[in-house]
Formats: sequence, C-alpha cells, structure tokens
Amino acid sequence: MASLMRSLLHIGSGNDHNPLTMSDEHILEEIYSTHVHSDTKFDAQSLFNVAGNILTRSTHVVDNVMQGHQGVLEHLDFINPPARFTSPLCTLKQINFEMSCKAPGEEIAYKTTLSILNKLSNYSWVAKGVLTLSAFALEYGDFWLLSQYQSTEPLAKSLGIIKRVPQLTKPQALKKHRNAILELNNLIKATWQVIDIIIELERLNSHHDIKEVPALAPALEQFPVDVYWVIITIVAIVTQFECLTTDSDKRQDLSQFGQKINIIISKLRKHVSQITIQIDEAEYNKLLKKLFQTPTEIMEVFKVLIFWKNTPKTPIIYDGSTKTLVNIEVLKKKDVFLFISTLEISQEDMSILIPIYDHMKKTGSQHKIVWVPIVEEWSDRLKKKFDSLKSKMPWYVLHHFAHIKGIKYIKEELHFKQKPLVVVLSPHGKIIHQNAFHMIQVWGVKGFPFSKSKEESMTQELMWVDSLLVDIDIKIKWEEEKYVIIYGGKDKEWIQQFTKYAGILANDARIKQVKTSIDLFCLESQQPNVVNNFWKKVESLFVTKMHEKTNTVTQQVEKLLSYKNETGWAIVTKGSVVTSVGHGTTVLKTVAEFDKWKDVLINKGFEFAFREHHHKVASTVHLCSHLEIPNVAGKIPDFIECPDCHRTMEVFISYKCCHNGDKVNGEH
Repeated sequence: MASLMRSLLHIGSGNDHNPLTMSDEHILEEIYSTHVHSDTKFDAQSLFNVAGNILTRSTHVVDNVMQGHQGVLEHLDFINPPARFTSPLCTLKQINFEMSCKAPGEEIAYKTTLSILNKLSNYSWVAKGVLTLSAFALEYGDFWLLSQYQSTEPLAKSLGIIKRVPQLTKPQALKKHRNAILELNNLIKATWQVIDIIIELERLNSHHDIKEVPALAPALEQFPVDVYWVIITIVAIVTQFECLTTDSDKRQDLSQFGQKINIIISKLRKHVSQITIQIDEAEYNKLLKKLFQTPTEIMEVFKVLIFWKNTPKTPIIYDGSTKTLVNIEVLKKKDVFLFISTLEISQEDMSILIPIYDHMKKTGSQHKIVWVPIVEEWSDRLKKKFDSLKSKMPWYVLHHFAHIKGIKYIKEELHFKQKPLVVVLSPHGKIIHQNAFHMIQVWGVKGFPFSKSKEESMTQELMWVDSLLVDIDIKIKWEEEKYVIIYGGKDKEWIQQFTKYAGILANDARIKQVKTSIDLFCLESQQPNVVNNFWKKVESLFVTKMHEKTNTVTQQVEKLLSYKNETGWAIVTKGSVVTSVGHGTTVLKTVAEFDKWKDVLINKGFEFAFREHHHKVASTVHLCSHLEIPNVAGKIPDFIECPDCHRTMEVFISYKCCHNGDKVNGEH
C-alpha cells in the first residue's frame, strides 16, 4: 500500500503517470507492487465463457439497435459453464463499485486501475483481467437486456428507468450518440479479444514446454502489461458509458485506448502464430523421432522427413541412371543411404560414393543412394547449379524445389553442418548409422553396408593406418615382421634430415643383425591431392572415434591429427599394426641418436628400443598438443582428452579460410 500511495501522490505532477505516455517498463514497475501472489483458486475459463456469452449478445443487440432493427440472437453460440461453477459475485460487485461514477480523464482511470489491481492482488494476471471484464459484462449486459423488454415488461421498464436505459435508447439519443456508441461497442469487442487470446496463450503454456516452444516466454512476460491495458480500457469504457447515459458534455476520449488495444491484439496474434508454428514443429520432431525408432516403411519415413503432410503427387525422385523422374515408391522396402549436402558439394565428395554405387549395382544390392540437397531458398541460379550437380550423379536425387520440412531435425538431430553426411536407413526406416560419410571416406567399399556396429569393429582394429593409404599409388607391402616408417611434414628441411637419419638407421648393420627390415615411406613425395586426401581420411577416422572411450587406436589417431600442421611427424608400424606415432622434433632426435639405444635394440628388439628411447626424448621436450577439429557433420564432443598427458584439453575456436573461390570455411 505504501508503494500505491507514493504512486498516487505523483499523479498530477506531470506526464509521469499519464497511462497513454508511460513506457511498459514504467507500467510494470507500478503494477508489480499491487501483485502479492497468485494463490486464489479460481475458474477463470468458466467465468470468461459466461462473460463472453453476455458480451457477444450485448454487442450484437447494440449493433442491431444502431441499424434500426431487431436481430435474431438464437444462432449465437452459448457456452455452458460446468455445474460446479459458482459466480464470484461479491468480487464483481466490488470491482463495479470501484469503476462506477468516475469523472472522465486518463489519470483518474489510472488511479482506478491501481485500486482494482490492489483488490485483486491475490489473483493471477489472467484472472484479474477476466474478473474486471466480467464485472463490466454484468452491468453492460443488464443495461441492454432491459432495453429489449422495457416496452413490454413493467419490471424491466422500472429497472431501466433507474439504470437510465431510456436516456440512451430513445431514437433522438441513439441518433445523437451514434458514433460514440459504435466506438464504445467496438472497443468492448476488441478488449474481449485481448483476454480471449491471453487465455489461449495460457492454455498453450500449460500443455507445452517453453524449451520446445521458446516463443511462449516473451508472450507470457507481457501478460501483466496487457492485462493492465485491458483493465484501464474497461475503466475508460465505463466512464464513457456513464457520460452517454447522462448526456454529459464531458466525455472520455477512447480513441487512444482503442489504438493501444488494437496494437496489443496484433502483437498477441503474432505471438500465437509463432507459438503455433513452434508447436507444430515440436510435434513434428516428436513424430519424426518416433518414426526413426519404430518399424515403419522407409518410403513413409522419407515422405515425413521431406514433405510431412504435403507429399507431391507428381514424381519427385530423379533417377541418375536413366535420367528420368520416378515415383517415390522406388524406395519401398529398400535400404537407403540419404546423401545430404548443400549445393557447395565438391566433385571429390561425390567421387567417394561412386565406388559404393558401383558395388551396389554390381552385386544387385537392395541399397539405394538418394541425394537430398539442402537449400534455404531456391533461385534460378541455384536451380541451374542443382541441375549441373544432378547430371553428374548416377544415383537417385530428390528433385524438389521447396523447403524441406525436416530441415530442423536434420540440423539438430543429425548434426548437419554444411559438410556432407550419409544417413543409413533400414527398409523399416530405422537409423543404422547417423553419418557414415567418414566411414566411407576411410574404408570405402570395405565398410559396406556401413552400420554402426561394423564401424566400431573396424575402428577397434590396430591396423588402421592401412586404410589411410588405400588410394596412394605406391603400395606398401605389410609383412608381419617388417617395420614401416611413414613420415611427412610442412618443413622440407626436416623431411631431408629425417630421410637422412632414418635411412642410416634402416641400413645399419645392427638392424640386419637382429633380422629386422625397415621400409621408409615419405608421404610428401606424393602429389598434393594425395596428401590432402590422406589428412581428410585422418580427420574422418578421428570423427568416427572421438565419442569412444579412450584406447590405443583413439590416442594414436588423435596424436597424428594433432601433428597435421607441424614441421614433421612419423608413424612406425610392425606389419600394419601401429607401434608409435611421434612429433617431428622427438622422432628426428630418436633416429638421430640411434647410437644411444643400439644396445637395447640388440637385446630387446627394434620395437621396444625405439619406443623406449622415443619416450625418453619426449619427456625432455615440452610440446603443446594442438588439435584442430574440422566443422564436420556430427556432434562435437564437449571435451577431448590429451593423447600425451591424458588431461582434458583446453578449448579454443579457430577460423580458417582456404581462399577457394568465394567460399569461406569456419572451423572449430
């Protein structure tokens, strides 16, 4: 009450408390002091329905009276409240007492509004609005009901005289006040709409989670201010109505209240529209998740993912092998590889799938590849680019120049981040692999049919390095007792030094004495595209393993990737099993210091001797492990364990531009 008194003392001291110039923040500051706690149990919906029945008929009566004829009201809807409903009549009468017999003026309306809010302090904001609207409906409905029966019913005539019904309903008065009556009647309808929409928003809020429907939050936050405007507008309406029934020269200006209410209606409708869209999206995503987990025909899953309710009746699948459009039924009972990408896909990315397609065709496999292009907004230029890419693909292509319904699911659940991904689906629509693109890039046809279980078994093998060298012209012959050192780096001088010392090591008589054979392979001797493909495979292999528990292979792959941009690096294998992965600084010193570990070599063999001395060297050299993870399709882990010291690595964000035309790649 102290806050209320301070507010009232300031009224009249300027424009600070003119409701038509106050900001929403100022209004909130004032009205929150009147709101104690929403602890009063109250059936606001039922009361609103009854008030709606009254106002619908009352405003309809007014419209008919102003048109000069009696309207038929029987066709208007009537919503019966539940049998247990009891009208809060005393509260309604108290509200009407607060509103009645006030002089016109915005500041008086403001003062009256605060008084009503104080009386309703224990009600929710929606209930405050419903109660005030219902209190007004009680009087407004009573007035126009009496007007209908005053000529035929003596009781109605007597009551009407007391309530000044004849002063406003006589032909002369109706003609004189026509515009004012219509303005007031229309404002009543608009004010009722505000509460109607607010109740709908509250209902939506009770049925949905704000996390799924974030547009609910700003709508709910605005309730107190919107309800305030409803109440002060009703107060102004009551004042204006009393001015009309007394034929007073003083009037309450309703125009600015009407403008404000219409603005609120427009804003609330936008909220409802946004919320409805988000609810539909949330329900759709739930349906999609359920479909991917429940046995369903793959064709139906594809329809829901791409179109949902608006599947075209015309053929929308382009068959790259026949250059014709075919019906979606071609996917029925098929294993499907959804090849998802933007139109920025490279020829190299497409070529990765060619051997897979040829293998499926040769073996008569029931697997089918479908390219799903992701385009935010189609244009003639993008359609031409699509046609060019489509012509290079022998598999199926989604030929549909419209928004993909499941784009949010593809981005959030399948973690699509511009880079291509391949989702493997069973004939029943179950996800067999969420993104097999990296698996295909590493193992090619060897990984077919690219299930998650097969990936796990393949990545647990210690012979992972062989898969990185599949496309390199010089084939390495993996022999069980033969050692291979594969090396490379950014520094030509380092490569020359390592080649020199590693060559001396490989040809040393003591190596031959222990019946050990060492082959050297320099990656940098290959063409740049071969080197690039090698590192792409390393990245893909890392992506396939980065969510697994740390093991020897995971650490080895992570180490190798962290050396990608270093001066040098080396992998040591026995047969095709990797025994060591080292940084250029430590491996160069290890081979250069062969004389220091030659005796260990003779006693314990090359593998033990090399690894032991390399470990000693690494313990004396401080090197930071720097790991750049490409912005790949897939979920990036929250943290990664360091492959050297096993601590959690610090997280940094880096950005990279390769100057490839106009395309800029951001990498994390």
